Amino acid sequence: MTDTDPPPPATGPDVIRGYLRTLDASPGVYRMLDAESRVLYVGKARNLRARVSNYARVTGHTPRIARMIRETASMMFLTTATETEALLLEQNLIKQLKPRYNVLLRDDKSFPNILVTAHDYPMIRKHRGAKRDKGSYYGPFAGAGAVNRTLAQLQRVFQLRNCSDAMFESRTRPCLQYQIKRCTAPCVGKISKAEYATQVRDAERYLSGRSTEIQEKLAAQMAEAAEAMEYERAAALRDRIKALTQVQTAQGINPRTVTEADVIALHLENGQACVQVFFIRAGQNWGNRDFYPRVGPDVEEPEVLEAFIGQFYDGKEPPRALILSHDIESADLMQQALSDKLGRKVTLNVPRRGEKAELVDAALRNARESLARKMAESATQGKLLKGLAEAFDLPAPPQRIEVYDNSHIQGTNAVGAMIVAGPEGMMKNQYRKFNIKGDDLTPGDDFGMMKEVLTRRFKRLLKEDPDRTQGHWPDLLLIDGGAGQVSAVAGIMREMGVEDIPMVGVAKGVDRDHGKEEFHRTGKRPMALRRGDPVLYFIQRLRDEAHRFAIGTHRAKRAKSISATPLDEVPGVGAARKRALLAHFGSAKAVSRANLADLKAVEGVSDRLAQKLYDFFHERG
Repeated sequence: MTDTDPPPPATGPDVIRGYLRTLDASPGVYRMLDAESRVLYVGKARNLRARVSNYARVTGHTPRIARMIRETASMMFLTTATETEALLLEQNLIKQLKPRYNVLLRDDKSFPNILVTAHDYPMIRKHRGAKRDKGSYYGPFAGAGAVNRTLAQLQRVFQLRNCSDAMFESRTRPCLQYQIKRCTAPCVGKISKAEYATQVRDAERYLSGRSTEIQEKLAAQMAEAAEAMEYERAAALRDRIKALTQVQTAQGINPRTVTEADVIALHLENGQACVQVFFIRAGQNWGNRDFYPRVGPDVEEPEVLEAFIGQFYDGKEPPRALILSHDIESADLMQQALSDKLGRKVTLNVPRRGEKAELVDAALRNARESLARKMAESATQGKLLKGLAEAFDLPAPPQRIEVYDNSHIQGTNAVGAMIVAGPEGMMKNQYRKFNIKGDDLTPGDDFGMMKEVLTRRFKRLLKEDPDRTQGHWPDLLLIDGGAGQVSAVAGIMREMGVEDIPMVGVAKGVDRDHGKEEFHRTGKRPMALRRGDPVLYFIQRLRDEAHRFAIGTHRAKRAKSISATPLDEVPGVGAARKRALLAHFGSAKAVSRANLADLKAVEGVSDRLAQKLYDFFHERG
């Protein structure tokens, strides 16, 4: 530091104390920022002056809070009308800003539901995301696996269709689902509308927790069929009762006294946390899911659990009850916020005895075991990253590895894929796909495709995080290819001024043998790792995962292009009108040949849209 350099900005309790003059007892949210204006912490307060005065004290803080106070160079405040508003604003800002000293929920995926569609012959299917489609929703389920198992079991019992409306309307004979007794084939009239509606009502009763009522009804119908000597129908009903019993057995923990709740249990150990959530709906266990929020070394259960609940339900509908393993800091505010969100009362309960306590114990046991497995996997991952650094002369074990691959068929439907791995394994929420846009690329030009992918990737990084402070810059690039590919990528990186990121090309070895891979680096001779080396297996897993992701993305794109029709290009023709046109004419080709009068005759197609369709196809022809 020279005499002309400005002094570093002041930080610590004195800076915080300076804000007390302007604060009153209002509720609100505060942000603590470091010398470079990065947000360190976001907090809420019933009384902003009282909360900030606590930080102005020199002693009495945990090591984490004391460290945060020492780094604080400025603060920002926003008062709110109510304490509940402060709680909601705090959680929104934490999710948006991801401050270093806050507890942060890192896995924020949506949860799937089962949808029974609004249709004369409703279908039953999995649904994820916003509830935009008309129909009845049941859930949430813990994951796609739980939904798929339940759907498969429900089809055995209630035999509802799972085909799309377009397929349903175009069928002329029953499909395989009818042959294996998973559907009653309403598409070709094998069951009446009234009988099918009864099946739908029974399925919805079951999903609403009224399975005993359904079993009694089926048993009575079976007895009637047997008495009337309708033995085939009686046998079919017997099979449905048996399948329903198997469904109930497969559900696992089915509480007797809890109909709708999320059971949330937290286990903390060695500065790491696992939260286990059991989803109880309609008196049935619809699966469980574990989460690993980012926590500090000296946080306590009430703070972690409150932060988890606030962030978890920020974009999700809460159930009527939350059954918790620990009390939280602001239970009254959280209960009020969730009740306002749901539009009816939500209760928070920390049970000490009875069935609810048994549910919490089961969730806690799962949380302990899951965290133990996670910590063991992290230790193994740490050793692999250290071995990777030693093998390729990296300055330190990489914290973010990006692996790139391309997929296409003779240059068509080309996609690039990027997967990411780090100390905690595969970081699937960081995976990215790239639709190859280059019109001047020769079909199958892998070098050209890789150039486009990396150019787009690093242009975005340079724009969004030029100072490399957000943790999105890789420490190592793995490229699927040999010396030529590595040289091409190195040239791309030089053009963008990014030459300090280590890069390794992974080339298949002699006879493309798995285990004889060669590794290429700029300016160095090719090398190999000994067969059986754990680091070699690790690299193979990374490459295979990138290949799997690229292939899956390519297949999805190809499937979409195969199902595309010229109707997709006509402005104003959405999914419903497209279905109506295809059902009326039989094919997109027939639509293109139709005259104006025939187009106007289609239900849902206005005179204006008919004219637009007619002009679109005839101008093209």
